[in-house]
This record gives sequence, structure tokens and C-alpha cells, in this order.
Amino acid sequence: MTGDQVPFLLSAGLGALAIASVLWAVRVSDGARGATKRYHARARDLEEKLARADSVFGAHPGVILVWEDGEEEIEADNISAPQLYGSPMALAGLLKYTDDAISMDPSIRIIEGLADLEARDAVGSGRDTSLRLALYDLRKNGTPFSLTIIGRAGLFLEADGRTAGARAVVWLTDSSTRHREISLANGKIEEANQLIARDPTAFLDMLGKSPFPAWRVSGVGKLQWANPAYLKAVGASDLKSVLERQVMLDADTVEQLKKTITTGEELDETRTVVIDGGESRSMRILSFPLSGGASGMAFDVTEQEDARKTLDLHVQAHAETLNHVADAVAIFGKDRRLIFHNNAFAEMWGLEEGLLLENPTHGQLLDRLRERRKLPARTDYAAWRADELSHYLDISGIAADTWALPDNRTISVTRQRHPLGGLLVLFKDITGELDLKTRYNALIETQSATLDTLHEACVVFGGDGRLRLSNKSFQNLWHLEDDLLKDQPDFDSVIDACIPLFHNREIWTTIKGHVTDISPSARQRTSGEMPRSDGTTLTYLTHPLPDGNTLIAFADVTATRKVETALKERAEAFETADRLKTEFVQNVSYQLRSPLTTILGYAEFLESQRHGELSERQLDYVNSILSASNHLSELIENILDLALIEAGRMDLDLSDVDLTDIIEDSVDLAVSTATDTEVSVKADIRGELGTIRADDKRIRQVVFNLLSNALRFTEPGGEIVISADRTSDMARITVRDNGRGIDEERQAESFDSFTSGDNRGAGLGLALVRHFVELHGGRVGMRSVSGEGTEVVCWLPVTAARKLASREAGTSEVGASVN
Repeated sequence: MTGDQVPFLLSAGLGALAIASVLWAVRVSDGARGATKRYHARARDLEEKLARADSVFGAHPGVILVWEDGEEEIEADNISAPQLYGSPMALAGLLKYTDDAISMDPSIRIIEGLADLEARDAVGSGRDTSLRLALYDLRKNGTPFSLTIIGRAGLFLEADGRTAGARAVVWLTDSSTRHREISLANGKIEEANQLIARDPTAFLDMLGKSPFPAWRVSGVGKLQWANPAYLKAVGASDLKSVLERQVMLDADTVEQLKKTITTGEELDETRTVVIDGGESRSMRILSFPLSGGASGMAFDVTEQEDARKTLDLHVQAHAETLNHVADAVAIFGKDRRLIFHNNAFAEMWGLEEGLLLENPTHGQLLDRLRERRKLPARTDYAAWRADELSHYLDISGIAADTWALPDNRTISVTRQRHPLGGLLVLFKDITGELDLKTRYNALIETQSATLDTLHEACVVFGGDGRLRLSNKSFQNLWHLEDDLLKDQPDFDSVIDACIPLFHNREIWTTIKGHVTDISPSARQRTSGEMPRSDGTTLTYLTHPLPDGNTLIAFADVTATRKVETALKERAEAFETADRLKTEFVQNVSYQLRSPLTTILGYAEFLESQRHGELSERQLDYVNSILSASNHLSELIENILDLALIEAGRMDLDLSDVDLTDIIEDSVDLAVSTATDTEVSVKADIRGELGTIRADDKRIRQVVFNLLSNALRFTEPGGEIVISADRTSDMARITVRDNGRGIDEERQAESFDSFTSGDNRGAGLGLALVRHFVELHGGRVGMRSVSGEGTEVVCWLPVTAARKLASREAGTSEVGASVN
């Protein structure tokens, strides 16, 4: 029931009631008093109007129930009988849905029969209700209603209630037939248009209950009507406010409806619309002309659009993937036209992009390739072409063959029916593959000849355990007969012949596992040793090959093992000698320190002259004894340090060391020592050296030994310069003299222990320098020119390596020492 029908039927019902009342009054007055001719004419006029009203009621496809204003009390569960209007056919149609109670008033039968059925989609109320409650609200409070009652046997009843003055009027219309017609339309716009042409009002009634937004505009584009789904989409609570504010879905919809009104054409557009409080959805907007305006429908196709976009992305990804495939791919549709090709297809056949974009047919492409002499030479091209195109009718599966082209290329062609119809053709250039196959066969022959020239015994077994290749050395090493190695014997047959020389079957089983087991854990490179019964020793190596085969190589290492044994014994002897040397040095040094301490004590006692004065000569003798004893003590300390270093027992005592202080103290000490030598000692410190993490004592020994070594090789009047600088992570100390230098052939051994360049010392100074610097993680270098001087450079890390420095100052355990 639409808004246009309700006022019309309401007016007709009220008019009929008024006419009936007047007619009743006239008839009573005429019977009692005798009416005049004027009243007779008036009565005939009213009877004609009543007849016309009855005809109108009879034409209504339903019944009308009218409750006059009375004195009785209105109750929800006790409905009084109304006056009943309508055609007998409509009344009979409604009575079939009620209980068969003949004694009950027909109007009560209709109300009682339908009142308990569920009523849905109350227009404007937004809630579920029932017919009985709706009638009670209408009669008690004048609340209008519009309900749809759905029942068994396909019942689809529309109930509309309104007030007319003091009367309550309800229109009941059976729309079951029309509802079935609309259901059969099943969303097809063409059938919906036919229904609109037959009955526009009924179609709008149906749209009022539809779950998708629907609306109608006038000829000037003004919104006239919208269903509840439309109200929800625009976020409105009632139709009245929407019509007053003319709320449309979006601006594009307004333009679409105007175009439909202007052109009279149906339009179908899909776009993104913000609905229901700000949610963006893909909507399919349909607009079609109606008498006096246009109507629109909106369907939420977000899922379909998302699926389409996903499919498009999938197709695009598929195309991108095929474009990166080295083989040429062409897809022809059902009409045998080219619908897809990858880049490799255009490159393989040298076809212009413009030609391919025109989607030529399969036959046209073959003709173009034949013109350019890019197809196999055929005496009967027409028959060959027809046979090629016959694959569109072949449903047996995949067809493949090989094309030998005039340009010496060999192309493998594979044809397959496409799932969506048409044909997929794959072109693969196998020219290089065939060439590789030829080369492979030649390589196998070359390998066999090469293996025969090897001294090592080699054999290749396949994954099935059968012999593939072997050389003469393998046959001779294991004393095998020629007949045994023919016809690819299996692994067990070959090994059975090898058992007399090496009978450990467990090792042979392990080797077989590496040959036949295809698991990654088994296919690993392995090796081992085989002591044979004839006194020889073999080593074996299993190596998996890329083609699934396994290479086993055997080598006779009997002589090598004898040499290794001799070398091992010699190395052990050297280790023993070195250990004895270290122990000897430690023991001798320890034994020397005791008498040396006694000598130093007595010499210092004599120098003090506590038991009498010494003559000048005697005092010189005592000073000489002290000097020699101190030198010997220092030498013993150096020997002990060297012994600790070579034994790997030297530890560094790390602390923050100021390089500037060390260099200045060492220079002062060297100057006092060099006073008699008339050698100038200078310091050249560049920039701020700061502190480094090192062993203070050992760094002082390094600097002092470098200066002492330079003094020993510098003639009187010479000059020694010690310089230092620092980078972000390294400190450099350089000692340079202009002495006589070191011969080039002796420079390499200058840092060796007990090697002296002038036979004036034990040769431990530079050796200790090298060891101490390397213990800190640094390095030492020398540059010397005979007759021009020597330069020694030490590079020290700012922080000594932790793996070399096993203790920190004040926190670590004391390292090993020798007393």
C-alpha cells in the first residue's frame, strides 16, 4: 500500500459513510412526512453516488474495516466488530486464511484469524509488533500503522491503519500474487522493468520491504519516497526528515537520476559510497525512468568488487609471472584470437607490439611467421596449418612436438586446452639443450677416457646402486675381472669381489647407504681409511654428484702413512727437546739467581764502607762488580720472561698507561746511560697521546729495549729520535737512529731470541720487544739501510686484546712466575 493509495481510499470510505447516513435520514423523513420532489431528486443523486462508492469499494483488491466512535471501552484482547466493506471476492480470499467459524462475524473472523500472525517491517516504527496491538494503538491513541503479515500457504498480506475523524479505518490487501511475481524476478532488472510497466505502484510497495535502498524522485529530481533501507543508508530516523532535507546517497547519484530523467535510459553504475554513519562501501546504483520521474536502487557489491579486484590482482600477478618466464607463452581465446602473450613470445618470434595488440587470430600469426620464414619448411603448408588449428577441437590432453626452424633453432611446442576455453601454447627454445645433450654425451666419453688415465681408483654408482663408470686403476687396485664390470653390475656384486682384500662389511654397508639413500643427511661427502689384508692402506672418498650419482675414489696411502709416522715421531722429539730447553733455561736461571743475590749483597756491603774505607781502585772494583751483577740480573730476568712467553704462561697486568710519561722516563734513563757515548737522544711526541689499556711494566721494557738497541748501534756523535702518535684505535711508537744499520740479510733474524747483531749482548732485547707487543695484540716492523741507520716501529692497540690479557690490575689472579 503506497502513500498515494491511502488518501484516495480514505476519502472514498468516508464519502460512502456520509452518503449512507444522509440517505438514511432522507428515507425516514420521506416515509414519515412525505418528501417533496426536491428531496426525491436529492435521494436519486445520493443513490447514484452510493452506487459509485460501492463500485469503488468493489474494485479495491481487499477489504476495509471501519470502527465508528462508540461508548464501549476499548480493550487489546477484546476487539469489537467493525463495519466491513469490499468486494465479495476479496472477502472470500481473506476468509480462507481464517478459522472456519460460521457463527462468528466475518470481520471478527478476519481479525482473529490474522491477529496472531507475526507482523514484520512496520514502516516508520523500526520494531516488530502484531496486528492486535496495532489495532489497539490505532483505536485507543490514533497511532497509524503499516504492516506486512506473512503466513503459511504463501500468504503475503498488507495492513494499513489510519484515523478518519472519530473513525478508525483499516485496509487489508492480499498481495500474495504480486509478491510471488516479484520473487520470481530474482533480482533481474529486465523482469523488474516489466513489472513496473504493468503495475508501478505494486513495485514500489515491494521496494518498501526490500533489504536494499530504493527511492523515487519527481521529474525535476526531487526525492518523493524512500524505503527503510534507504533511511538506514543515509543515517536518518524517519522518512519525513529525509524528504524535507532532500537527503541523497551522494552527488553522483543525483546526476545519474537527472540523466535518466532527461534521456529516458536505464543506467547502471558502480562506485564507492559512504553510507550508514561513514562506512565506505562499493554500491551498484541502478536508475530507471518511471511515469513522472525516476526510481533508483542501490545494491551493496563490496564483496563482489573486492573479489573482482582480488581476481584482477591474481590475473595481473599471473601475467607478471609469465612475463618473467624464459619460455614463450601465448593464450588464444574461444574465437582463436590472441588474448595474452608474454615478453618472451614477442622476443622469440620478433613480432611487432602493434600487431600483437590487435589480437590477431592463431591462423593470422602462423601466416605472418611463414611470410618471415620462421616456421618449419612444409611442402603442404595448408594441410599443416589446418592440422595445427585442429588442436582447438582436440580434448585428449596435451600435444607436443618439435619444430626445426630455418634459422637453425629447434623449438619445442606444447599445446594445452585452456580452462576458460581456447588454447594455451608454450614455445621453448631447446637448441641449447640439444647442444648440451650432445656435449654431455661427448663429455661422458671424455670422462671415461680421463678416469682411465688417473692414478687414483675411481668408480661411479647410480642412485639405484648400479655401476655407471670405473677406471682401470679401480679394476687393478681390487684385482677385478673384466667381465664383472660389464653391463652395469649392482653394488653388492662388485663389493663381494672386494671382500677378500677388505672384509669389513660394516664400512661397505655405510658406503652403500651414501650411494642409494636419497635423503640429504645421507648424500654427504664422507671419507675413511681401509687397512687391507695385503698390508696396504687405502683412503676412500664418497662424493655425491649433481646428477644423483655418487663418486667413490680410492687412493693407496701406504707410503704416505709411513712418512707421516716418521714425521710425527720427529715432531714429538722436537717438542720434547723444546720442553727440555725451556726447563733447562728456567732451572739454570733459578740456580744463577741465588749466587748472584749473594754477590750483589756483598758488593753493596763493601760499597757502603761500613767496616772501613776503600781505596779508589778498590771502590772501582766494587762498582764494576755491582754493574756486572745488575747486568747479569737483568739478563736473567729477560731470560725468565722469554721462557714464560715461549711456554705460553706470560700474563699481562693491564692498567691505564700514559705513553707520554713512559717515553719521557725512558729517554731520561737512556740519556743517563748514553752520557759517555756522546749520543743525542730526543723525543718527538705528536699530538695528545693520552692513555692506553696496557701493561705498564712491559711497555717500559719495550721502549727501553728499543733505545738500548739503538744506542748499541749508534756511533759517538750520532742521534736517536723516539717519536709517538695516535689514531682512534692504535698508538705508534717509532725509534730511529743514524747508526751503522743492519745488513738486509740479518734484518729478518733481528727479532729472534739469542741473536745479537754485534756480539755484545745476549740478543734478547728485540726478541722481548716483539713478544711483548704481540702479547698486546700489536705488531713490530723494521726498516734499516746499512750505513744510514735503523728505524723500528711498534703499533699498539689502544685496548689490549682480552684473549691476550688474562688479568686486570688489582682485580685478577697473579700469573705464574719463576723464582
